[in-house]
Amino acid sequence: MFPSTSRDAARDPWADDPSAGPSGPARGYPPAPRTGPAEAEEEQPERKGPRRLRKGGQGRRPDPGSEEASEEDIPPVPFRRPLALTVAGFAALLGVGLVLGAQTAGPGHRLPFAAIVFGVQLLYVLAWTMAMRPPALLVVALVSAGTAAIADVAAVQSDVAGLAPLGYAAVAGLVLGVLGQLVRRVDRVRVTDSLGGTLLIVIGVVAFASLIVLSRIPKGTQAITVCLTAAGVALLVARLTDAIAPWPRLAPQVPRGAAGVVAGAMIGTLTSAVLGSYLVGFTPTSAALVGVVAAATAVLADLAVGYAEAGRLMAGELPTMWVARHMQGPLGGFALAAPAAYAMCVLFL
Repeated sequence: MFPSTSRDAARDPWADDPSAGPSGPARGYPPAPRTGPAEAEEEQPERKGPRRLRKGGQGRRPDPGSEEASEEDIPPVPFRRPLALTVAGFAALLGVGLVLGAQTAGPGHRLPFAAIVFGVQLLYVLAWTMAMRPPALLVVALVSAGTAAIADVAAVQSDVAGLAPLGYAAVAGLVLGVLGQLVRRVDRVRVTDSLGGTLLIVIGVVAFASLIVLSRIPKGTQAITVCLTAAGVALLVARLTDAIAPWPRLAPQVPRGAAGVVAGAMIGTLTSAVLGSYLVGFTPTSAALVGVVAAATAVLADLAVGYAEAGRLMAGELPTMWVARHMQGPLGGFALAAPAAYAMCVLFL
């Protein structure tokens, strides 16, 4: 027989003596938090990474997940006014040469303009190959120069003024450039990485040849004058603004200001509208429509070249020839403005 009441029924519940059972938390209440040196050491996350040196103090390791641990402190690239003025002058000379060369083009007299375009293409090949430095640099440069010559001859001698012969020349140049890199075992490893650079160089020289094709169609010479003048003025104003007031800065590693990009595109468009009121076959509205595309593409291409150069420097690549690196932006701007002028002339004029 079991007793009907527990043996602890008569015990005073408020007694001071502890219960005889094993020690533990009271029923229905959570255990008290544990404190102590051991627990403090367990809660501290494991620190990894190199120690950073404080200014005037001892080194410390960055906390995991902090911005200091994920991003390195990179000093901003300083603005150089003489450099901006030099690039602005080069862009102005390049635009004046192309516009005046287009005025010499006529039925049966397109060789002088083709010679001027070929000289600009050689400058483009020199600047972009020295700046990007693809594998088998000499092979890519020779193939690109040959592609430029073939594209110019096709643009002058073709029966119908069109871009199809230029497209064939671009494909042939790209294939030869890639094959030239595959022949050498040293350059074969980087052929995938250099495909984009080779494509930009070949397409750029072929884009300049579209100016010769554009001079053979009605209103083509006037379109070249409007578009290249807008592009040249846009590049000139953008670089001059960077020399005077480079604000607001677009990126710490790119010494360019947003004010120059916007002002260049706007003043280039205004210049094209003014030219449209004097050229036959144009109105201020149509000239402004054509000029805004050329001006915007030119300044954006110039800006993209600056970002690409900053990316190469941040990736650890050594800077190349000083002149070639700073010629790259204006040449890229005019190379992109040339097919834009052709497209606007064919589609809207």
